[in-house]
Amino acid sequence: MENMINLTIDNRPVSVPRGTTVLDAAASVGIDIPALCHLDLKGTCVKNAPASCRICVVEVEGRRNLAPSCATQCMEGMVVHTNSARVIRARKTVAELILSDHPNDCLTCAKCGECELQALVMRFNIREMPYKGEQSSRKHEQTVSITRNMDKCILCRRCESVCNNVQTVGVLGAVRRGFDTTIAPTFDKMFVDSDCTYCGQCVAVCPTGALTERDNTDRLLDDICNPDKIVIAQPAPAVRVALGEEFGMEPGTIVTGKLATSLRRLGFDYVFDTDFGADLTIMEEGAEILHRLKAFLGGDKSVKLPIMTSCCPAWVNFFEHNYPDLLEYPSSAKSPAQMFGAIAKTYWAQKMGIPREKLVVVSIMPCLAKKYECERPEFSVDGNPDVDYSISTRELGRLIKRSNIDFKSLPDSDFDKPMGESSGAAAIFGATGGVMEAALRTVYEVYTGKTLPRLEFTAVRGLDGIKEATIDLAGFPLKICVAHTLGNARILMDKLRKGELDYHVVEVMACPGGCIDGGGQPYHHGDVEVIKARAAAIYREDEGKPVRKSHENPDIQKLYKDFLGEPLGERSEKLLHTRYFDKSVK
Repeated sequence: MENMINLTIDNRPVSVPRGTTVLDAAASVGIDIPALCHLDLKGTCVKNAPASCRICVVEVEGRRNLAPSCATQCMEGMVVHTNSARVIRARKTVAELILSDHPNDCLTCAKCGECELQALVMRFNIREMPYKGEQSSRKHEQTVSITRNMDKCILCRRCESVCNNVQTVGVLGAVRRGFDTTIAPTFDKMFVDSDCTYCGQCVAVCPTGALTERDNTDRLLDDICNPDKIVIAQPAPAVRVALGEEFGMEPGTIVTGKLATSLRRLGFDYVFDTDFGADLTIMEEGAEILHRLKAFLGGDKSVKLPIMTSCCPAWVNFFEHNYPDLLEYPSSAKSPAQMFGAIAKTYWAQKMGIPREKLVVVSIMPCLAKKYECERPEFSVDGNPDVDYSISTRELGRLIKRSNIDFKSLPDSDFDKPMGESSGAAAIFGATGGVMEAALRTVYEVYTGKTLPRLEFTAVRGLDGIKEATIDLAGFPLKICVAHTLGNARILMDKLRKGELDYHVVEVMACPGGCIDGGGQPYHHGDVEVIKARAAAIYREDEGKPVRKSHENPDIQKLYKDFLGEPLGERSEKLLHTRYFDKSVK
């Protein structure tokens, strides 16, 4: 074939498409070349290969210098050696030079055991530090979501690539030159003074401990041990299809029952489910969709369409910072986690006779922006937040291990009721397209008065960056769109600003693949197959539910009958809806 290249790698014949790098060609035949700066972000159309770390060098016959395999394209007849003595020595020397400007506090580093630099040190058998000299002194910062220790930065530029090319947030870049170079917001600002959305994708790709999540596990243990506190857990849909990876289980293993049991073993007083909040979100957001559609069809020219989902706090942060002129388009519905907290500290607290200030609601999330969301002042009553704080999937995994719980051998158990009962529609919230599909199941049946002939809306599934479809809504062609990553969201928002976005409903999730690949999920180092496995598990979870539509959840129905009244009613508007703010950096 004309577009195929034939070469030899470590005495093995290899045939790859033209344009393939040596690194990818080697991987195609099972040859692992170590790398630090390289990050293959499949599904996002970005391949980060700055060739800055030089760990992936190989020897190419006929070439005088060693070649960075991540940035060297295969050529016809090329002969490559990935394991010659020259290559092995060079890689070890490069790693030693990186270590010469790196703190030696591995035992107390938040990335210990997950650090890619640490893994290479062991792989290269580095047992001493031959190069010693001045070490960089860079900024430290702890935001509500992300901890920065730039002394540990190795200038791989992965975070910069994700922030600029995938998310298009543009917060991170190289500042200053030479030995003083650091990766930071413009003018070396702090994150809190920038447009950072706290999506956490920079944390997800950082190979060292330079960027990590802010850890809330000590705070959680203090609350659990406090006899004056009632501590409630609410885990998100995406957590149950990823947590098992922290304990060596295959990606996509569903651990819902073990998750509930482990939370009780940790000492939570009640273990509920954010999926309940997801069903509640569909009731409110679905009603809002129908309200705007009916106004639009009635000739109201002032109605704002498309209506855009509002479940993702990083996406909310993004449009508040970048599109303050378009704040009327997103749904006013709170996220499922915040809806849950609002109901837990009103309806449930009243039923149980527990004072609001005694309750501690903790969300377990795949997302680092959720940590920030908890502290938004509009989500509190007299200074008492609806959700007190959030921990990530990774934090929960560490806490389970720290508590000496054998997760894999745990028996399954159910969530507590009534706020532990949920539908299959709620389960799919964790995947890109899931919120849209869940909403369509309810919107279609409420609008038409007919039962859906098929529950699955497969057109909104998958990892395409932007997906679109038209749904027949009793003769009305409902135009829908689904986008994941903030880069794709920007494409849509720019079109909306120009008046060129011809949809009625749009779903946006900030992270690649949706919440299943959130910034707080177990590290997978760019392996798209992990994301696919988690998504497949999300849909299996949906299929296994006895109730698969949010409006058919009996506990949701009872909540409206006993307490809320109706979707978009006075009490619902007060407890379950919010507003947005202009946060553009002036």
